[in-house]
Amino acid sequence: MKIALTGNPNSGKTTLFNAITGKSENVGNWPGVTVAIKEADLKKKYNQKGEALKVVDLPGTYSISPFTGEEKITRDFILGEEPDVIINIVDGANVGRSLFFTTQLLELGVPVVIALNKSDIVSKRGDTVDHVALSKELKCKVIPTTATSEEGLLNLINEAVQAGKEKKPQAAPVFEGMDSADPDLARQKYIDGIVARCQVKTRDASKVSTSDKFDRIVAHKWLGLPIFFLVMWAVYSFSIGGLGGYLSEYFNEVLFGEIIPEAATAFLEGLGVHELLQALIVDGAIGGVGAVVGFLPLVMVLFFCLSLLEDCGYMARVAVVMDRFFKKIGLSGKSIIPMIVGSGCAIPGVMATRTIEDINERRMTTILTPFVPCGAKLPIIALFAAVFFPDKTWVGPSMYLIAITMIVIGGLLLQKIFVWENTSQFIMELPDYKVPSVKYAFFQMIDKAKAFIYKASTIILVCNTLVWFAQAYSWNLSPVEDQSLSILASLGSLIAPILIPLGFMGWQMAAASITGFIAKENVVATFAVLLAVASEEALHIPGGALSQFFTPVTAYAFLVFNLFTPPCFAAIGAMNSEMGSKKWLFRALAFQFGVGYTLAMLITQIGSLIVYGEPAVGFIPAIVVTALIATFLVVIIKKADTKRTELGVEA
Repeated sequence: MKIALTGNPNSGKTTLFNAITGKSENVGNWPGVTVAIKEADLKKKYNQKGEALKVVDLPGTYSISPFTGEEKITRDFILGEEPDVIINIVDGANVGRSLFFTTQLLELGVPVVIALNKSDIVSKRGDTVDHVALSKELKCKVIPTTATSEEGLLNLINEAVQAGKEKKPQAAPVFEGMDSADPDLARQKYIDGIVARCQVKTRDASKVSTSDKFDRIVAHKWLGLPIFFLVMWAVYSFSIGGLGGYLSEYFNEVLFGEIIPEAATAFLEGLGVHELLQALIVDGAIGGVGAVVGFLPLVMVLFFCLSLLEDCGYMARVAVVMDRFFKKIGLSGKSIIPMIVGSGCAIPGVMATRTIEDINERRMTTILTPFVPCGAKLPIIALFAAVFFPDKTWVGPSMYLIAITMIVIGGLLLQKIFVWENTSQFIMELPDYKVPSVKYAFFQMIDKAKAFIYKASTIILVCNTLVWFAQAYSWNLSPVEDQSLSILASLGSLIAPILIPLGFMGWQMAAASITGFIAKENVVATFAVLLAVASEEALHIPGGALSQFFTPVTAYAFLVFNLFTPPCFAAIGAMNSEMGSKKWLFRALAFQFGVGYTLAMLITQIGSLIVYGEPAVGFIPAIVVTALIATFLVVIIKKADTKRTELGVEA
């Protein structure tokens, strides 16, 4: 039996899906968290008879008539796949809004059972919804539920399974005005009548709620952004300088610095394994992967904190705050949603852009979303902060500040370079603040940790095995004692001249940047492999082996370069899918590389003049490159202005 879960965005649909299946899909207070179909079997608690019951979580939608891409997915599944029964999740705190979609579902001839969700919130407000009366009005089963505590879910599933077996669709409600000039208005009037008869509100709407009082501060047009920066500073301070940093230090210094390598070496020596193979396993596989996994505690603590912020309702306020700024660059608050999702991983962040109906805004958001520091970039931030900026808590938050700045500047540039107009409007219901679920945050943290470890044990393991081989052998496959004669050095040397204006001298930086395009964590892992062979010092200690390649200024520039150039291959694949055009994909990658390159160059050259009182290496080439970039921008903007004039489009 196939059970479809449908409902409005922010109705608790995915929370309910996770509760009845045991999955840990992302949950958020905004549209776009679910942008694709997700399937899972019911967990045993809700399927004690062991029947073949599959649950399908569909993207949130307000109407059966699709307006965005994810709404079309829901409509096509319901009409094309013919589920045995539909569980429609209705937000008990917003019944009037939710029932518009409900009444449309009841007209499709598919059995429907309604989950009247968020009963706890309704009770706290002092409101009541008569689910028995509502059931009579809609002529279908209505079950009160609280997905977060799993209250009422067993009853809901039993009713849904029974309805699916009987396959007797309920009689669709009939209302006056279906054939009128504005049937949607007639439908809403019919729904308003149902709500008036079934819902009793005791809260005085004229009174300012506690949530509204908080919003006047955290969503203030001037205070909102500084508050967001302070919140992120606190999160990073706790994650990097507190518990996460302490545990990561133990992982790096003791677990992967001594215990595991020494145990592996002793074990391999006991087996009589050849020295080269020992080096491959210990220095290449364990050293490279260990350098990344060593930051796992930090990543886990950070994602735990971010999950708490998301679950309490704060992140939805960030979207509202950013809407004011994004409107200036042709975007809207809808664009901040993929960027918030992308703070976990750029891939779902890019996929979330499909919730944006305007094609130009969607393309711009797809280009800008990877600028947000994602989980894969955290080990790079942590490594360079530990080595070059010990005890400095501003490094991590500054990446978010730079990201916001470059998103704004990048948006203005894209509007100037390309001829497009924005037609999207941002309307978003702010959820009430609530005490975040520690259980939800814990499972989100575990889920992110699993993905982190999986990536480290697959892509990063393979990549760093190849990196070790490439730095240990020459092109004629002979072992080399000098890394500068290796395959990796020759490949890095081809790219190294491009990085001279950025102040990066040496093939090692080029090699790390190249592997970073496969997976950003590879930047850390590649340095770990190279320095494990060339130096006895630990990778992450202040003033250690890594400092031979960078000054603090160039280290910060290198950090920015790897964070703001194009994302990993998997995210680029997601960009290609959402762009729907190879031409726009290459434009996006060129723009991202140009932003990261220029920003790193400016930080190196201007920063060196300010901090050290003298220009950095590559100063003259940097001036030449800056002149070329400025000339290119002037020419391309003039062409765009001419085209806008011809088309009568405002700049």
